[in-house]
Parts: sequence; structure tokens; C-alpha cells
Amino acid sequence: MARFIHREESEITMDYVNLPEPTAGSNALESGSGEDAGLTPAVSGRTLRLVAVSFGLLCILQVALNISLHFTLYSKTSDIDVSCTNLTYETEKLKKELINFDHFFQQGWVYIRPSFYYISSVRKTWQESRADCLQRGADLVIINSKAEQDFITKFNRFTWIGLTDVKTEDTWKWVDGTPLNKSYWGPGEPNSFEGNVENCVEIRFFDLENSWNDIQCGDQNFWICEKMLAI
Repeated sequence: MARFIHREESEITMDYVNLPEPTAGSNALESGSGEDAGLTPAVSGRTLRLVAVSFGLLCILQVALNISLHFTLYSKTSDIDVSCTNLTYETEKLKKELINFDHFFQQGWVYIRPSFYYISSVRKTWQESRADCLQRGADLVIINSKAEQDFITKFNRFTWIGLTDVKTEDTWKWVDGTPLNKSYWGPGEPNSFEGNVENCVEIRFFDLENSWNDIQCGDQNFWICEKMLAI
């Protein structure tokens, strides 16, 4: 109830007016600050839990990162170990090849990549010449290119090469069993001269690019051994 005072010219009167009762909403508004104060501990606890969970996740991520780095470094270390092993193997292989090179040079071999060549200083039959080459770990020379043909011709000696048709007449094959593809027969060769059985081949015509001649295998010539050995 509220009281109102009216002042007029000669008298003062008082009126009473009924006011509505306070509602629940107004009470809630009035007590709002108190409830907020009551929620503060709950909010603080929730924040701490979030911080703890976040920290835990960071720890898990750190562990995962450490494991990943460990395996990466281990893998790289393994690759380095394999590379070092391969390098050691290649180094040892190269040393052996250099020793072989020195051995061949000391015995009078000539190196034209990718082969060593040995030119005899005595004469033998074709079969004996080949046996000597095999004993040296080589074989009679196989001519695979014009450059090799030119090189062999420069020795200016009647020399056996590793070509024969001893197994099948007129079917010429190299000592490794491969058929003859490119030939350097001299003029009129091969011809089995005067009806002789000429199953072996020599270098004869030094002033010509085509210098091959078929001849009896029992004749005696110098010979050229070839051993492929490339770095």
C-alpha cells in the first residue's frame, strides 16, 4: 500500500492505493547477483578440467611426435648404413680391378676400352693359340666393330682371330658361339685356296680395311687374346 498526500488551498488529504505484490521474476532479478556468485566454483572446476584434458592431449601428441621422429631417424640411419656398406663393397671391387689392371699391364697386355689385348711374340697353330688365351683367362679376339678391326690391323702381323667354320663348313662363328654378322674379308675371301680345307681366319692384308683371310688351322701364326675388363 502506498500513501499519497494532496495539498490543496485549505486542507491536506491522504489517499491509500494498493500496489501489486512482487512477482517471482522480480525476485529472481533481485537475487541474480547472488546466484552468479554461487556458480563461480562450478565454472572454475570445469575450466580446470578442460585445461587438464588439453594438457593431456598435448602430452600424447608430444609422445607421438617423439616416436615418429625416432622411426624417421632410425630409417635414415639404416639407409646410411646400407649406403656405407655398398660404398665399401664398390671400393673393394675397384681395388681388385685395379690390381688386375696392373697385373695385365705388367704382362704386356694393351687396354682399349672395354678389353685387354695380348699379342703373342711366337707362332702357333690356331688351336694352340686359343689354348694359350684360355690359359690366360681370355680367348682369341672377337672383332665387334670397325674401331676394333682397325686396332687389330695396326699390329702388322699375320695373327689368328677367334673366327672359324670348323663345325659347319661356310657357317662362320666366333669362339663364344655367336654367328658372324659384320665381316672384313679380304678380296676373294674366304675361298679355300687350291682346294685346301681352310677353317680358321687370320689378319693378313694390313694395308686394307678388309684384311681377313681363311687359312688352314694347322698353319702357324701369331695370335691375339682378348679379355673384357671394364671399369
